[in-house]
Amino acid sequence: MSIKIVLGTATPGGGFPLYGGALADTINETDPQLVVEPRNTKGSTENIPLLEAGELDIALCTGEPAYEAFEGIGRPKSDLKILAAMYSTAGMFIVRGDSPARTIDDLKGKPVAFGAKGSGLTILSRYVLEGLGLDQVKDFEPIFLDKAGDGPTMVTDGRAAALWGGGVGWPGFATLAQAGGRFIAPTAEEAARIRAKHSFLKSTTLPANSYAGQTAAIQSVGSWSFVLARPTLSDDIAYALARAIDKGHAALVKRLDQGVETTPANTAAAAPSAALIHPGVRKYLKEIGL
Repeated sequence: MSIKIVLGTATPGGGFPLYGGALADTINETDPQLVVEPRNTKGSTENIPLLEAGELDIALCTGEPAYEAFEGIGRPKSDLKILAAMYSTAGMFIVRGDSPARTIDDLKGKPVAFGAKGSGLTILSRYVLEGLGLDQVKDFEPIFLDKAGDGPTMVTDGRAAALWGGGVGWPGFATLAQAGGRFIAPTAEEAARIRAKHSFLKSTTLPANSYAGQTAAIQSVGSWSFVLARPTLSDDIAYALARAIDKGHAALVKRLDQGVETTPANTAAAAPSAALIHPGVRKYLKEIGL
């Protein structure tokens, strides 16, 4: 008998539906008893309440909204559990190639496009700057976008001095890097200060050649996106899902490059605490020696 599992992703055209589709196909192929059905949602901030209400079984979520839900920041504490770590996102700025700015401090007082108001990346920038004693609104001329796609044009035509973004394959970075853009990330000392203030942020790396002209790896800070599970998802189902994701790893990577980071070892390392990992997943991790 097959078990139907509803997976919440995000709005069409973004990275989450792409990842969710690849993940569902991989699980369904690896364990025929599981039938994962992706469903479009408004993304992380909607996925959390839908999981809590039991309207989704599992869902994709960026690190910052997940952290705020686990900690009860601006809302009651959530008892959602981590099913898997998806991939890490190294946050940073990009400027035009002819920009005099070389450091984050050089961007102070300048117009900066931080992204769409409710997006996980925009929340990440707030935490990163806070770690440096900076305020997104007071120390910069913040631009919050209606459409994420507007950011690169603003940098190109000079309305914005920089664009904030993150991760591999991010469209805004791809557009500006192609036009000769240059990245600005926290220095090693700044990254240490940020992590000391916000321990849920991790050391992350943008691999060399992720974008045009970016020949060296860039160290930064960022967070992991997670596949979260509703609190009432049975241990057996969570175990079967964790096993299928692990066994199907090569197939997932074939479908989507970012799947390379979706491993049991990363799930164990990226979870803010072991208690936040679903008990069924913990059972699987223990079995494979993690």
